[in-house]
Amino acid sequence: MGGYYIVLALRSSARSKALTTLAIVLLGFGVSACMVSYAVFRATTSDPLPTKSSQLYVPLIDNVGPSYTDQGEPHWSLSYIDAMALWRARKASRLTLLYATKWQLESDNPLVSAMSLGGDAVTADFFSMFDVPFRFGGGWTADDDAHDATVAVISRHLNETLFGGKNSVGQEIRLDGQLFRISGVLGDWNPRPRFFDAGSHGTVYNFDDAGDIYIPFTRATDMKKDSLVVYCPTASWLSDKSNWNGYLHSECDRIDAWVELATPADADHYREYLRNYAAEQQRLGRFSWAPNIRLRNLTDSLVYWDVTPPASTLSMLVSASFLLIVLVNVVGLMLARFMRRAPEIGIRRALGASRAVIYRQFLIEAATMGFVGGLLGVALTLLGVWGAGGLFEPTIARLVHADTSLIALTVLLAMTATVAAALYPTWRAAQTQPAWQIKIN
Repeated sequence: MGGYYIVLALRSSARSKALTTLAIVLLGFGVSACMVSYAVFRATTSDPLPTKSSQLYVPLIDNVGPSYTDQGEPHWSLSYIDAMALWRARKASRLTLLYATKWQLESDNPLVSAMSLGGDAVTADFFSMFDVPFRFGGGWTADDDAHDATVAVISRHLNETLFGGKNSVGQEIRLDGQLFRISGVLGDWNPRPRFFDAGSHGTVYNFDDAGDIYIPFTRATDMKKDSLVVYCPTASWLSDKSNWNGYLHSECDRIDAWVELATPADADHYREYLRNYAAEQQRLGRFSWAPNIRLRNLTDSLVYWDVTPPASTLSMLVSASFLLIVLVNVVGLMLARFMRRAPEIGIRRALGASRAVIYRQFLIEAATMGFVGGLLGVALTLLGVWGAGGLFEPTIARLVHADTSLIALTVLLAMTATVAAALYPTWRAAQTQPAWQIKIN
């Protein structure tokens, strides 16, 4: 019976070419605009580590007082004093300290010129905590952290540049004039958004590529490497880097910290530890305010950091509004299209067709139109995804892609929207009185 109604829909469309074409074109443009915006929104709001996001937490401690906080919220990173205290306490199953920085790399290969590259100074747990894949070798050990080892992990891209993609474990590279032995080469790892060093790298650059160089946190500190983003409540602390030890032990916030906690109970225990630590700092006279700490998991941290670009949220709202306007117009077109067939409906009712049959016929007809509009929407969506670079920043546009799920969702949305738009016109058509239609015809 469904096939019969589809044949009726095609015949009806052939008799009302203009109205049918206009409805399909409107629907295709409305759905495609919505789906292109959704593709951008999906890319910028996805969970970068879905298997562990509920177990990874950002500990924060207010070390500057209420005069310098943002509505009572501690700054996004930690001071060196607090970061090292957490690291030495070892109250979590895993903990990593890190900060983003820049390196001047020199190669013994005369064909490779010196270059400035971004990377991170990290502790050994970084690679296991964030499930970082390796193509060759691996990270370093806690003992390497303790002894300020001159080891490094490099990205796959840098390995291809320096060593042609070969296994470079054991080779040496020169960073800021010092030799480092390569212990590992990363596989394909480029989380979006770049969440792990948001405090020291800056949330403005949430969708930048991950760095190319990773060295031990302790070694970078010994080399007096600073983080890219530093928050100092007073300018004197920031400007006095000539006294490196004094700068380290100032209240400048510059270090990201992550802890891995398997259960909510573990998180509650760690939160209590942070509160007790801050209270101890108050008793020692370092803090003159009540303990002010936060412990958010990865998902909640992404929400708090507001990493979703305003442009993607705004475009989603605008495109959804446009689709709503399109559906209002489609309702009018279908109402005109269905009511023109009142004589046909009257005769069918007079021959015994029930209202349920009329409902079924016209809703299937609407779904058929929606399917065709969805195919047009898929074509326009693919075109929109290809041209996303003209509407969004390049770092965001390159994340947008069309996959099977997006295509299926486009067709499904078009069919659902068309059926929803056809409900009122179908109801009006089903109210046709057979005797009245037969009389006037």
